[in-house]
Amino acid sequence: MPRVTMLDVARKAGVSKNAVSLALKSDPSIPKQTRERIVAVAEEMGYVRNATVSELMSRLRREQEPRYQATLGLIHANQDREAPHKHPTIPVYIEGVRRRAHEHGYRLDGFWLHDPEIRGQTLLRILRHRNIRGLVIVGLMKENRLPDHFLPVTEATACVVTGVRTRQPTLSFAAVDHHALGLRAVEKALALGYRRPGLVLDATIDGLVDHRFSGGYFAGLQDVAPSHRIPPFFAVENAKHDPALFYDWLHRHQPDVLFTLYNSVAHWLDDAGWRVPEEIGLIQLEWRASRPHWAGMNQHNDIVGEVAVDMVIGMLHRDQLGLPDFPRSSLIDSSWMDGKTVRAKVGAATVR
Repeated sequence: MPRVTMLDVARKAGVSKNAVSLALKSDPSIPKQTRERIVAVAEEMGYVRNATVSELMSRLRREQEPRYQATLGLIHANQDREAPHKHPTIPVYIEGVRRRAHEHGYRLDGFWLHDPEIRGQTLLRILRHRNIRGLVIVGLMKENRLPDHFLPVTEATACVVTGVRTRQPTLSFAAVDHHALGLRAVEKALALGYRRPGLVLDATIDGLVDHRFSGGYFAGLQDVAPSHRIPPFFAVENAKHDPALFYDWLHRHQPDVLFTLYNSVAHWLDDAGWRVPEEIGLIQLEWRASRPHWAGMNQHNDIVGEVAVDMVIGMLHRDQLGLPDFPRSSLIDSSWMDGKTVRAKVGAATVR
């Protein structure tokens, strides 16, 4: 019996061969009803795709300049309208989002979540007018809740958040694996010879990621002698106004290496005359190319942005719009970056 070809399916379905190809890939450019009819015809005829040829063609398409498929929305959710240009982290997420969207042949339209002129239903009308059904949300840095006016948008589109898991509503998200990052940072410090690691992290930030930073830190402390297990310093925001809070914690617990997200910690140590790394080590939990001298963990936030786009496109292909019954998460591994703020052979720290 001769093998059924894609052309055979196209003739019986009364569509082009290209439409069959797109429909079998659940491409959103083919209307849902048409896709379902083409798939039904293909199944009825017993059409089977040639996996080898399909993979070869996919590879060739990846090597070519991507063709325009559709438009995705990039929702800038930070309260600061200029954050996509000025924030140290948000532009990295956006870089990955733009790169991956281009690779898949998607354009991006940007919107500011807090724009008073396009809130809620107005934004939803704009998205429908532009046939934008998929959104990537970036910039949530101090909260994990989206404003109430945005709910109608999440109910009508496919949304993926970068960096954090949202509450009210809970959406699918892509982020670095904060727990694994904290654990590996401790493991790396112990391998370097440090014995009294300390975490300096604002409580709000830790809560924003469901305490996965501190959870990884505490998991790593299981390999530390009980007498050397130091409670985290969570009062970072208060210490910005009163550094004595930090110095009191430092003298009381005598850490020999600190994990942190903040440049201010290095300034506090410098102001007090502590020498890094001679007297105390510093490990950045969010290593940045702009600070190559720091040792720390590269969160690969550009890859997080790429994965968020992959998730949204997958949801569109499966016609999964609206609030998900079972939100999904994609966690990206971090990488250790060597730097001058730690040293390999560690002696006892000098506590002032």
